[in-house]
Amino acid sequence: MPEAEHPAFDAFVSTVAQLRSPQGGCPWNRAQTHESIGDYLIEEAYEALDAVQSGSVAHLREELGDVLLQVVLQSQIAADAGEFTIDDVCADIDQKMIRRHPHVFAGVAAENANEVADLWEQVKLAEKQHAAEQAASAECEDRPHLLDDVPTHFPALLQAQKISRRAVAAGFEWDTIDDVWQKVAEERAELQAAYDKAPKTDDGKVLETEGRERDALVAAAEMEFGDMLFALVNVARKMGIDAEAALRASNAKFRRRFAKVEEGAWSEGRAVEDLTLDEMEAYWQSAKEGE
Repeated sequence: MPEAEHPAFDAFVSTVAQLRSPQGGCPWNRAQTHESIGDYLIEEAYEALDAVQSGSVAHLREELGDVLLQVVLQSQIAADAGEFTIDDVCADIDQKMIRRHPHVFAGVAAENANEVADLWEQVKLAEKQHAAEQAASAECEDRPHLLDDVPTHFPALLQAQKISRRAVAAGFEWDTIDDVWQKVAEERAELQAAYDKAPKTDDGKVLETEGRERDALVAAAEMEFGDMLFALVNVARKMGIDAEAALRASNAKFRRRFAKVEEGAWSEGRAVEDLTLDEMEAYWQSAKEGE
């Protein structure tokens, strides 16, 4: 395959380097560090995802450019500090893609997307085990754990998916979907038991109160609810469903239908808060039927 040329990418890298240049560069860009602009990576990624969901190709093109800016700018900051360059970043990810796609580059069989995802996790696990072996041979006190590289700042649902897949790649898995549903049932029972013990308001909400014992009961109920959500994430994974994407779609559906409820209220010259529950339900069902 002939080597591809990307003059626009090279020009962009040069532009970012000029922005960071001590001679004639931008003071704001020169002042940035990995830490100072770290949050922008998350913001721009979410905006790109919104563009994907909007269906606007022009919007997606723009937002992907903003994501690319964060990658190139972080790389330029690293280059200025003598840490690495954008070429190092590209070389590393190229090698990783080849290594993690043995079904493309090494003749390993993978018949569908789920098998590819499982294979990806197996390769990642092998990489981590290799790193652990190296650390052990070097008598390193801080040997890496299997889940260490799942970012703790991920949204909780996405983090649960990553943790679950990583554990499954190590063989920590239920045999059937029914087994996972049984786990959900167990967690549901444990949640109910913890909720029953927790202090509550008159309308049934768990209530933070003074005293270690009472607060511990509230924390226990919260933890059991989290355990049930985690079990449901495993149901989705076992079914081949992306839980994050599924919940995102449900959020969008709810927003869309609730907007119709609001519009129904406005058509009557009323605020949505003034509708009765039955009136809200009627508008909701109308919105549902109209989809």
